[in-house]
Amino acid sequence: MQGRQDYTAHEALVRAARAKPELWRLGLGLILIYLVGFALSSLTLPLLATLFPGDWIEGLQSGTTPGAMLVLLGGFAFMTFGVALTARVLQDRSFWSVIGHPRPLIHQFLRVSLYLIALGITLSLLPPYDMGAPLTPNLSFGLWLSLLPFSLLVVLIQTSAEEIVFRGYIQQGLAARFKNPLVWLLAPSALFALGHYLPNEAGENAVLIALWAGVFGLLMADLTARSGTLGPAIAVHFFNNVTALLLFASPTSLYGLSLYLMPYEMSDAQALRPWLAVDFALMLVTWLAARLAIRR
Repeated sequence: MQGRQDYTAHEALVRAARAKPELWRLGLGLILIYLVGFALSSLTLPLLATLFPGDWIEGLQSGTTPGAMLVLLGGFAFMTFGVALTARVLQDRSFWSVIGHPRPLIHQFLRVSLYLIALGITLSLLPPYDMGAPLTPNLSFGLWLSLLPFSLLVVLIQTSAEEIVFRGYIQQGLAARFKNPLVWLLAPSALFALGHYLPNEAGENAVLIALWAGVFGLLMADLTARSGTLGPAIAVHFFNNVTALLLFASPTSLYGLSLYLMPYEMSDAQALRPWLAVDFALMLVTWLAARLAIRR
């Protein structure tokens, strides 16, 4: 990463937070975001279970059915609502001040998305053409296609919510208090990594997967600081999760909306670790493509 002068666009996001930069507001805000999400989920889930009875609720935590995944990912909207409420109550900020002005945000999101589509098509034409073992079909193509508009919507909700919390509320709150970019780049990324530490599911791979998430968070923080909106980070996160949740999902969990299942579980260290190295490389290439897309 280059000097601080490359992050001048970040001031557009941080400016509103500087009026009330106290760290206690940031901490209390995170608690409030959690409580709002928990309360709304507690009210919504029983209602959905009554209106749409079925076995989807049994797989809600693991995301093993289409219904469970739609509800699980769609529920991240409560997190976004929590941020909007918290920013207004504790910092007297608008929601747009957290995510960026809508016009450049949408423009950057679409531009980065076009670059990532082109990158994805290019990479699909290059070897290797498989993962060393056959993929397992999950949903039938017809069902997968019929669910795709809803699947894309809930993945967008989920990825947007995570970016709004980590690269929005937390990053801006720290940047309003600390001038050193290392603080507001690294601290939210470390929290993001901690949230992806899943030893029960990933076994020996848990630390590497958390490290991947931490590096991913750092790169998304860099994109946000360079662009002045959350648009580029949301686009990259969205395309990453579309691949991981809707196309080639892990057979361990969160595969309810996926077309195929990968041939290896998250805990399979010998088989999965070489692909984690590929994933790290792909993450860097994706970040560079997004950097190119937003370059003025």
